[in-house]
Amino acid sequence: MERWQPVVDAADQLGESPFWHPHERRLYWIDIPGRRLRRVDPADGRVDSWPVPQDPGCIAPARSGGLVVALRDGIYRARRWGGDLELLQPAPYDAATTRFNDGKADPRGRFWAGTLFEPKHAARAELFSLEAGAALARLAGEATTGNGLAWSPAADTVYWADTQAHAVRAWDWDAAGNRLARPRLFHQFAPKPAGWQPGQPGYGGRPDGAAVDRDGNYWCALYEGGRLVQLSPAGTLLQELATPMPCPTMPCFGGDDLRTLYLTSAGNRPAAERAHYPLSGRVVATRVAVPGLAVNFFSD
Repeated sequence: MERWQPVVDAADQLGESPFWHPHERRLYWIDIPGRRLRRVDPADGRVDSWPVPQDPGCIAPARSGGLVVALRDGIYRARRWGGDLELLQPAPYDAATTRFNDGKADPRGRFWAGTLFEPKHAARAELFSLEAGAALARLAGEATTGNGLAWSPAADTVYWADTQAHAVRAWDWDAAGNRLARPRLFHQFAPKPAGWQPGQPGYGGRPDGAAVDRDGNYWCALYEGGRLVQLSPAGTLLQELATPMPCPTMPCFGGDDLRTLYLTSAGNRPAAERAHYPLSGRVVATRVAVPGLAVNFFSD
């Protein structure tokens, strides 16, 4: 697709959790099965990779510097790039069957992370938040693959997707008290047709990572759908952008004006698919009319 431009040369196995660091003017993201954190300076194309000892699920910048990193067995603090990983909280689940997945910091500076129940035969994934100096708080559950976490511009609505259920849910959010209320279905995507195989028509994909723009629209990557959709605050489809790979994973807004839309993707796909879609696993970018929301920083 001509509108999408590759940002880096090397592909990830499963790129996820991108964010634009406004102070450093760098794009950060992770490769989950590749067990590495990555960042690039778009001005010169320099890419840094940091190997980590376990599958990273998500990352967020910290206001005092460095990162918060959710690994399989807990949430860690890295004071600097490539530095020591300090355990903040152990994982509240059996790491043999579950790991942290999509997450980010909220507008109040807490770190949120959903989980993924790897056997995928039951809705055992949950959503947690971490405030500095406190224990993990469980906020939601009854999902299989927690994804698509985002907040409205007014910080009064939380979005969270269950990829396996092809559903995005929404809650009213009391930001000060960190309480969710009035759970509801925000958008239901069509299920995968029985017997569908990659490369076949007839399937629009399932909701993966997401981001929100300044107008409150929810942008969601559709894994195996080859598209990025923009949903209104009411959950109606406004537009969709075809992507140059079948498995986009998560968008984020970046650049000084927050109008560059970055998109990670999956490269651990069948060889025939990768041959047909050579940008699979790459980070790509395009320009959009409405700016996105800036990344939130973890406060500690």
